[in-house]
Amino acid sequence: MKNLWEIGTIKDIMTRHGFQFSKSLGQNFLINPTVCPQMAEYALSDGATCAIEIGAGVGILTAELAKRAKKVVSIEVDSALLPVLDETLADFDNVEVINADVLKTDINALIEEKFPGEKVAVCANLPYYITSPIIMYFLENKAKIENMTVMVQKEAADRLCAEVGSRESGAVTVAVNYYAEAEKLFGVSKGSFMPAPKVDSAVMQLKIRSNPPIEVSDEKKFFSLVKSAFSQRRKTAANGISSGMGKPKADVIAAIERAGLDANVRAEKLTMEELARLCEEI
Repeated sequence: MKNLWEIGTIKDIMTRHGFQFSKSLGQNFLINPTVCPQMAEYALSDGATCAIEIGAGVGILTAELAKRAKKVVSIEVDSALLPVLDETLADFDNVEVINADVLKTDINALIEEKFPGEKVAVCANLPYYITSPIIMYFLENKAKIENMTVMVQKEAADRLCAEVGSRESGAVTVAVNYYAEAEKLFGVSKGSFMPAPKVDSAVMQLKIRSNPPIEVSDEKKFFSLVKSAFSQRRKTAANGISSGMGKPKADVIAAIERAGLDANVRAEKLTMEELARLCEEI
């Protein structure tokens, strides 16, 4: 197989298989030869021996993972890509492509079935429109993985990797930091893709924590509070919590003050520890 990042090669494969890019699926295939090897190295750098890929595309990242891992399972939702992948991944006997929607897949059951006794990493070039839902699906289901090394829109990477308590942080920042340590690894220009998106991307890594950095008595209530607190960013946390959780504002303010916080504090100013303390008071 010729180099899969060459535009001519990709166009030839697409033409022969009658494949057309799907805007609804956010398909942008990498044509920068340096990105996928780096992603694969990062994904398998801390003990992981196997990999789950989300969205195989034409198999560029899949191939790089297959060169380094015992086994790769790629979950691809677009059935039109299956014959393409049969061709591009023909040289690898350690790759399995599953035609499925990752958000409707029992991830832990898949890991138990496909990778018994192995350490697993997730690696993917995620569609922009569904980045957070996919990441949170793995985190909330406590998937038995070592890390997630993913390419996302640069703006999303900035938000997801922001420090909790900073202006860039949001509800998803808090959620990600609860489950994992987030780090932005390197940027990827929009010219690295075909077709080229309108914005730049970045590769980030989430190293899964063995234990959350804070203690909360009820995770569901904690995340409900976090979501409510950030729901009205131009207003105080008290306004958001009162509206989102259906509690009298006076009661919320009293709880905020019991937690040792300013009654007019905004959600983005709150640290993980302060949010946890406030949750217990609420």
